[in-house]
Amino acid sequence: MEEMRIMLVDDEERFLSTTKKLLSKKGIDLLTALSGGEALEMLNSHSIHVVILDVKMPGMDGMATLREIKRQHPLTEVIMLTGHATVESAVEGLKSGATDYLMKPADIDELLEKAEEAFERRKRLEEKIRVAQTRLSMKTPREILRETE
Repeated sequence: MEEMRIMLVDDEERFLSTTKKLLSKKGIDLLTALSGGEALEMLNSHSIHVVILDVKMPGMDGMATLREIKRQHPLTEVIMLTGHATVESAVEGLKSGATDYLMKPADIDELLEKAEEAFERRKRLEEKIRVAQTRLSMKTPREILRETE
């Protein structure tokens, strides 16, 4: 069974290093990125299941990064993380494909729980896709009989 791999994206290096240490102690496979652009590059070269993404970052902000992640990697689950939450930004993030929204400073156990829920959601989606692909590749009895005629 595949282990969950998380990417934490935030422009605050101290937050990244502290959170990485805490999650690593819990046995979580975690990559970090300091910007939206760096996160997108890493997604192209690593199998990442859940992205925890800061909303406010210089350059490509979290909302733009979220939209690009969902465009390029639609099965990747994204949890938005911010210290400046507004109802509008939460709604925009969820409409753009975010799985959840957390406030900084987030409790590490709550963060992990949300990531695990997102990972389970992804696994359910992957299973639905596998079932649909299997159904498409299977022939009906009528098709099999036609081939033998």
